Amino acid sequence: MPTVLPTPVPTLPATTGYWMDELPFSKGSDRVPPPGPSIDRRDSSGWLLQRGDLWLAGDRYPHGISMHAPSTVTVDLNRACTAYDAVAGLDDLTVAPGAVRFTVTGDDGQSLWSSPALRAGDQPVTVHVPLTGQHRIRLVVTPVDGWWTGGNIADWASAVVTC
Repeated sequence: MPTVLPTPVPTLPATTGYWMDELPFSKGSDRVPPPGPSIDRRDSSGWLLQRGDLWLAGDRYPHGISMHAPSTVTVDLNRACTAYDAVAGLDDLTVAPGAVRFTVTGDDGQSLWSSPALRAGDQPVTVHVPLTGQHRIRLVVTPVDGWWTGGNIADWASAVVTC
């Protein structure tokens, strides 16, 4: 009687969460991609602050990034990633009355997730975006009320890419 060997069970690679406020910046087109995601400043607009202390609606978040409206930040995933998660809202330091909309777009530029219009003092919204099949994402903050966004600080708090 032949010996039957058990079928090996494939092992899945361990998942890692990458905090957005700790991601490296791209350094040019001839770069060697890091082992995880990186921020591509060549394909981004507006200012970006990687911060370790954000406040939204009175709650503190120890990780995140802040942007102005309008701004976009492109994140090169550099490997297979499964999700982008964050809490989006206007920072408690915001002084402008205008509203903004947060959007995450995929490789093809199509929206993967979008928030309602948010103003200073509004409760932040939870962001969960599946990333299977995506190679890069763009975080977009768009003014809703025209020029009233001059003093807005748009935060992606607890922002993490899981790969």
